[in-house]
Amino acid sequence: MPDIVLDGISRTYGGSVKAVNDLTLTVPDGSFTTLLGPSGCGKTTTLRMIAGLDMPTSGTIYIGDQLAFSLERGRSLPPAKRNLGLVFQSYALWPHLTVAKNITFGLEVQRVDKIETARRLEEVATALQIDNLLSRYTSELSGGQQQRVAIARVLVMRPATLLLDEPLSNLDATLRMDMRVELKRLHKETGATIIYVTHDQLEALTMSTHIALMQSGELQQFAPPLEIYARPANKLAAEFLGNPRINLLDGVIASGCVVCEGLQLTLSPGIAVTEGEKITVGLRAEELRLHPTPSPSWAEAHVTTALPTGSDWYYHIKMNSKTLIVRQNDTPNLQPGDVVYVEAIPDTLKLFDSNGCALIVSSA
Repeated sequence: MPDIVLDGISRTYGGSVKAVNDLTLTVPDGSFTTLLGPSGCGKTTTLRMIAGLDMPTSGTIYIGDQLAFSLERGRSLPPAKRNLGLVFQSYALWPHLTVAKNITFGLEVQRVDKIETARRLEEVATALQIDNLLSRYTSELSGGQQQRVAIARVLVMRPATLLLDEPLSNLDATLRMDMRVELKRLHKETGATIIYVTHDQLEALTMSTHIALMQSGELQQFAPPLEIYARPANKLAAEFLGNPRINLLDGVIASGCVVCEGLQLTLSPGIAVTEGEKITVGLRAEELRLHPTPSPSWAEAHVTTALPTGSDWYYHIKMNSKTLIVRQNDTPNLQPGDVVYVEAIPDTLKLFDSNGCALIVSSA
């Protein structure tokens, strides 16, 4: 199936509350696109509009070459004709039917012949590793097994696009990790387009080919996950993606450098700034280094907390009035009260203007 295109989509409730505001987005064919953002940002509303369960207030939706919605043209394609499979947070399985009957229920409604039904059932059950559960009832299954049955029930219908609305939120941490692996494998093997809704940044980072980051019903950035992590379009994107949260420092431009809290940081050539301009500098925990001895461009700091995690150490340090988080895996064991000198790794600076927009190197 070609791309799914949302052009200027809005959804207003009660005449004034905009759940989604003028959203323009192209979901590439075959991608694993995640709609990511905090609760209430418009993720699920967007998914429901794509599925045809919710009607936009304005804008158009194309699913491939087919116009799925346009208020201006009086066009709203029913959900059943959009060739989409939807898995909700609640799996809604039939408790009185076996796993096999749950999966094939839709095929029976469509009167698909028994030989084809059996072939599709075996194919999808094997792919999701639930072929040994087909004779059980859903009440006998674990949460992870129920989740796979819900996905199998959709996949057996062979939709061109799979829509998933926070399907892992009811699972424990270990099972969520296992299911992330399963979903990523499923995407690779089927080649289907997947649109996935979550507020969990780790899910988005580990599974997605693309992330649409949303806030207050508006798209903040659409890009591959590591691009958003390394080059956020604005301060909101920088703060939302990454654990621990990015360190943000107030800085001022001076002689081709940015000076913040005692750190003197060299700017990349081509960034459009003026002498004395106030900006915000973003540095992730792994983009700072701690040293026992000073250097002219480094800043003095004091360790306030040391948190070992096994492979890494997380240090909270106080640099003048600012508390920063630093992640290290090769620093000698530091203790609260130790004096250290802070260095920013070159070419990792994320710079934002007074409006919170990223400052980028000019193409000129």
